[in-house]
Amino acid sequence: MPRPLLLASASETRLAMLRNAGLEVTAMPARIDEETIRLALEAEGAHPRDIADALAEMKARKLADRNPEALILGCDQVLQFDNCAFGKPTSPEDALAQLRLMRGKKHQLLSAIVLYDAGKPIWRHIGRADLTMRDFSEDWLQAYVTRNWDSIRHSAGCYKLEEEGIRLFTSVEGDYFTILGLPLLPLLGYLELRGFIEA
Repeated sequence: MPRPLLLASASETRLAMLRNAGLEVTAMPARIDEETIRLALEAEGAHPRDIADALAEMKARKLADRNPEALILGCDQVLQFDNCAFGKPTSPEDALAQLRLMRGKKHQLLSAIVLYDAGKPIWRHIGRADLTMRDFSEDWLQAYVTRNWDSIRHSAGCYKLEEEGIRLFTSVEGDYFTILGLPLLPLLGYLELRGFIEA
């Protein structure tokens, strides 16, 4: 890439996706208080889609102020269930409560991208996936959270489809990259269109 690309995220999964696609990218996590911001937006009646977009933009903006010469990619993922937004679980008990609520029902993953250039937002996209959970047993649920807590505590929805979390579902509709937290195909298309990467 002719310009530096910075990923305003600590997500190893997002970084790996970008690098596997042949992009030269540097991870530079933007530290923001996601939980406080999410709760404040919810209190104002913000839609989960807008919460994901706002968090992605805040991350990108934080780096853009200090790195005006670079392209900055801010990302965030919010789980939408019953018109409420869910973030990462705060404890195993929180994970159990979230998964019990969604058991046997459908929810959405909303993955937002905001791209900054020269200190300003130039492109944004929100991908959506619809996932339906099976009616798993309480014993299995307890064992699942115990076995996977170290991993799922970093994920909206308390699961990773690339791991044992796939066993929570009966149906998954949507782009796999969106589910992993980065709608990669629309991003690559935009970067090619603008000449930031070779087409």
